[in-house]
Amino acid sequence: MLTADNSTPPITRPAIAGPVRFGYTAATAKLFDEHPVPDGESPGRVVRVDRNRLLVAGADALWHLPYPARGEVPATGDWVWLGANAAGERAVVGVLPRHSELSRKRAFEASSDAQVLGANVDVVGVVVPVDRPLTHNRLERTLVAAWDSGATPLVIITKADLADIADDVVGKVILQAAGVAVVTTSAEQGDGLDELLGHLPAGGTLVLLGPSGAGKSTLINALAGHDAQDVGPVRAGDGKGRHTTTSRELVPLPGGAVLIDTPGVRGFGLFDADDGMDEMFGDLEELFGQCRFADCAHEREPGCAVTAALAGGTLDMRRWESYLKLQRELAALNRRHDAAARRAYQREWHQKVVVAGKSQRAAERYSQEQAVERRGGDGKRGKRKRS
Repeated sequence: MLTADNSTPPITRPAIAGPVRFGYTAATAKLFDEHPVPDGESPGRVVRVDRNRLLVAGADALWHLPYPARGEVPATGDWVWLGANAAGERAVVGVLPRHSELSRKRAFEASSDAQVLGANVDVVGVVVPVDRPLTHNRLERTLVAAWDSGATPLVIITKADLADIADDVVGKVILQAAGVAVVTTSAEQGDGLDELLGHLPAGGTLVLLGPSGAGKSTLINALAGHDAQDVGPVRAGDGKGRHTTTSRELVPLPGGAVLIDTPGVRGFGLFDADDGMDEMFGDLEELFGQCRFADCAHEREPGCAVTAALAGGTLDMRRWESYLKLQRELAALNRRHDAAARRAYQREWHQKVVVAGKSQRAAERYSQEQAVERRGGDGKRGKRKRS
């Protein structure tokens, strides 16, 4: 078939067969063409990572396969080459480079390792339910990680039919998530679902982040058009729910898009999120450039644009404190990674202690000298002369 100018129309279907239901497109097929591996026979995508097996989608089937013999364990959403191992069994023989990666610091505080929540994600949906108080710091923290992943953040308001304060919550979120699109949904009534899907590219991947009981599973079922996830009750006392989702898994959506559900996360430790901080707190970066001194600590220096903005009310103190807290967290994580940074930090604090000690001793000497002068200059009380 020829077009109006007698040219052959471009091929829009993938060149090699792959898991179309799980986001495989012509662009993905090109990625496989650009990254061949020895013994790679067909494309696949990791649907779920279990304790010692992978659930991988091929062109026409799902396979439970062992972890690759070499390299790191793939994450949910990874594109992989399928082939055969030495025993002739189907196996993962290669993992393609990721165009995005949503990570967080592992849950236990002493660790500085990254936990990959989803690979090759196009949109990170930060779920905010209206039936509980809005946690500003949590929202900012999650949006920082979303920006840093390489995907596009999207705030998804859920349960809009349950509360009369939905408009108020939406207004606060829009102010808090400057530059990020906000979609209001009601899974029970089907409101906002088409608008939400409109933010996904063809064959795109959406990952949902939010606390337990935020309505993620109900939203997924509404988007998928069937009961893809179990739905659990929410406690009336605190609005919290149990973890109905226990693992990260790809869920195909009508139209070729894919969704990754994640278990409810109580905390979201940042992992190497400098780019995300620049996106989320770009207004503060502009303020830093207006300070009189390039090395301004934004405390008591004259000509500090930050202190002026705080005093004038154009910068919210809560937002500034949130920024400082996230920066301290990232600095601590970097010190655990980098021995040189850790030693520099220790030297800095040692110097501060030394200076503080000198200042304290100088103050004590000054106080003693003043007392001596008041007593007559020799440290002894002068005798009163008799008349």
